[in-house]
Amino acid sequence: MRTELHIPSDLQFLSIVENWLLGSLEVELGDHVDWPRQSNRLRLVLVEAYSNVVRHAHKDQPNLPVLIRLELQDRDIALEIWDHGQGFDLSTYLPPTPEAKQESGYGWLILNRLMDRVEYRLQVNGKNCLKLEASIPEANPAIVEKVEAAPTFTGKEG
Repeated sequence: MRTELHIPSDLQFLSIVENWLLGSLEVELGDHVDWPRQSNRLRLVLVEAYSNVVRHAHKDQPNLPVLIRLELQDRDIALEIWDHGQGFDLSTYLPPTPEAKQESGYGWLILNRLMDRVEYRLQVNGKNCLKLEASIPEANPAIVEKVEAAPTFTGKEG
């Protein structure tokens, strides 16, 4: 499955971006994924990547579009976030350390911890591309069975 989203550089669209990503994956992968865990992981990664484009690459330029591409093959996802900004020079990146009390630099660390592979390409046809890859593990069947067998409550119970 391949899909893409062209969206303005405005944090007001963040929930739309999240719903698009998670909804697309849920339609394709169904109930055989531990969605609470995976959706939290993917939501954090997407929020970090999209908000960095809005706040840094497209700062004060909400009319510049952000292109987000999603590709899913079996359980392997590739997520690309394309922007029109100046780009970020990774050679100047300093990982945060507890004693430094720095205010920035955590996003790159988060992305690298939560995803299997992170790649950043500067100025490809005038744009920058952040590519995030991960394999989505299949849910533990025992957990899926317990969830499916759990009673449902409609709020009308007495």
